[in-house]
Amino acid sequence: MSDIKKVVLAYSGGLDTSVIVKWLQETYQCEVVTFTADIGQGEEVEPARAKAEALGVKEIYVDDLREEFVRDYVFPMFRANTVYEGEYLLGTSIARPLIAKRLIEIANETGADAISHGATGKGNDQVRFELGAYALKPGIEVIAPWREWELNSREKLMDYCEEHGIPVDFSGKKKKSPYSMDANLLHISYEGGNLEDPWWEPEEDMWRWSVSPENAPDEPTYIELSYAKGDIVAIDGQDMSPATVLTYLNKVGGDNGIGRLDLVENRYVGMKSRGCYETPGGTIMLRAHRAIESLTLDREVAHLKDSLMPKYAEVVYNGYWWSPERAVLQALIDESQKVVNGTVTLRLFKGAVSVVGRDSSTDSLYDADVVTFEDDQGAYNQEDAGGFIKLNALRLRLGAKRGRKYL
Repeated sequence: MSDIKKVVLAYSGGLDTSVIVKWLQETYQCEVVTFTADIGQGEEVEPARAKAEALGVKEIYVDDLREEFVRDYVFPMFRANTVYEGEYLLGTSIARPLIAKRLIEIANETGADAISHGATGKGNDQVRFELGAYALKPGIEVIAPWREWELNSREKLMDYCEEHGIPVDFSGKKKKSPYSMDANLLHISYEGGNLEDPWWEPEEDMWRWSVSPENAPDEPTYIELSYAKGDIVAIDGQDMSPATVLTYLNKVGGDNGIGRLDLVENRYVGMKSRGCYETPGGTIMLRAHRAIESLTLDREVAHLKDSLMPKYAEVVYNGYWWSPERAVLQALIDESQKVVNGTVTLRLFKGAVSVVGRDSSTDSLYDADVVTFEDDQGAYNQEDAGGFIKLNALRLRLGAKRGRKYL
């Protein structure tokens, strides 16, 4: 008999996690609490309640976390201009710490001994969920069925459903995508199927959030984003909540063919993986944020942020959101954002995001009087540049005198 009496399961209501409910009940002889998060995946999450009830679950949590997700996770990450391996905007990675936190909160509320998830033993999500859980509750038990059971195919899962009377109508009535997909307010991802061949080009109807750039409107769309301390607070002069901002940008970006990405990435567990992503709102946010920073950040602060960004991205990607290193990096990043206030105007056209204007009446470091090509009325003494250059060249000249060659 297992010592585990109650488990909180991250429950989607789909085939895998419905099987996990019954498997936990049968294997561990324990009570299962289900937790379903609405983080903007675009599907109704409330039906998960009825599905959990049909499986005998008594304690069911269905939480709308969209505002918290964008406010406390997406926005802080974008203050750092975070990109993993030069391309990936971390849409899946950034959702996992929130889910891990809520699993632990529910475990504390219900007196559960363990948490469980449906991540496979090959992917990054198992690492992200579990690192977060252990950081927030060191003594928690974690049950990862995909590392324990032998139900390693859809056919075996369906057979298990039939044997145990698990209703599977929800998995069979709709046409099923050939891809493994994950969606939230920041992005939607596609993996598996034909994408496992990195030479294979995905078909057009795979993409769900965006039109192709070729089919985007023939006229550009202009939008104006207003920033306060590094976060977007209004679009076209209209105040918006964080989740509303990202929802709007996803729609206008997708309509203009923005945000598609096809890449091969290095998973933390050691293998390379090919995936496709749609991140229309995030693509816009990254471009606009760099634009307002270019106007307001001190040069050395901006360069320091850029040098730290790859490490920050790696920390988030690998699942260390709840870690001392992320907290230290975040404190530095957030301190830099106190002056990132102003407005950016963007032109969206056939897959491209172009910055066409930026302004900050309170924090701009751009001085037209100094930089002008016209008569600056003494604002800048060009003779000073000679001494600046000679001082910076001193080490080069000394090295050359010693016969050191730079060719």
